Amino acid sequence: MTQKKKVFTGAGVALITPFRDGEVDYPALERILEQQIEGGTDAIIVCGTTAEAATLTDREHKEIISFSVEKVNHRVPVIAGAGSNHTDYAIELTRFSKDAGADAVLLVTPYYNKASQKSLVRHFQMIADAADIPNILYNVPSRTGLNISVNAYRELAKHPNIVAAKEASGNLSAILQVFEACGDDLAIYSGNDDQIVPLMAMGALGVISVLSNVMPRETHELTQLCLDGNFREAAKRQLEYLPLINGLFMQVNPIPVKAAMAKMGYCTGEMRMPLCEMDDADNEKLYALMRDAGLL
Repeated sequence: MTQKKKVFTGAGVALITPFRDGEVDYPALERILEQQIEGGTDAIIVCGTTAEAATLTDREHKEIISFSVEKVNHRVPVIAGAGSNHTDYAIELTRFSKDAGADAVLLVTPYYNKASQKSLVRHFQMIADAADIPNILYNVPSRTGLNISVNAYRELAKHPNIVAAKEASGNLSAILQVFEACGDDLAIYSGNDDQIVPLMAMGALGVISVLSNVMPRETHELTQLCLDGNFREAAKRQLEYLPLINGLFMQVNPIPVKAAMAKMGYCTGEMRMPLCEMDDADNEKLYALMRDAGLL
């Protein structure tokens, strides 16, 4: 098989979607995009979990992809969340993302209806066949109730458009088996900020990160240390950032990171139901962690 192209190496940000009065706040989104690029982020992922993609309308989803591609203007790769539990809709979003100029798509495993491993493979193969754009699979069983098996990964890695996986299963032993099974045919990105160094030590190319929303420079530098082979210093940084990383997941993502971004002045912090703001006590715990990290 021809060597597959790497979409990015380092730290890609799983970007929030800023809202104001129930609508997407595009001026705030543009400021956040610029803040990320100035902060050294290596890729921008829009319309994923952290972006509250589940509550975006079809129009908003597509507008955010087009807007982000236009504003970023090839300065870093833009990866569009295009996954769905409806295969035809995932194909539609994938084709749209390619036509809009996205550099890759992020495809979450089907949720709610789930799938057998056989149908899961067929689902991803149909999407990959539908448009010539790099596909990054997204394995997050805590949200979808579905885990990509090693055998399914092995089969999917044979497809030329399936180039990588965002692994957020948290199961290091299982991910190690994926490395062994797929080799160079499938790049791996950490989907968990608390596992950046362990996974990069195993060969991951980087992370798709929530932490990068508030610490783009630091997250980029952490991944660069790993890429440079300086795992001793990278491990020190991983542990240094761990309290804030845990704080950003003290409630379901993206509730805490939106509170953090609002405190830093990047957005209103508004979310869409069924997500709502934290209470004052949890906000103060988060702000204390942010002060300790030098963000406030």
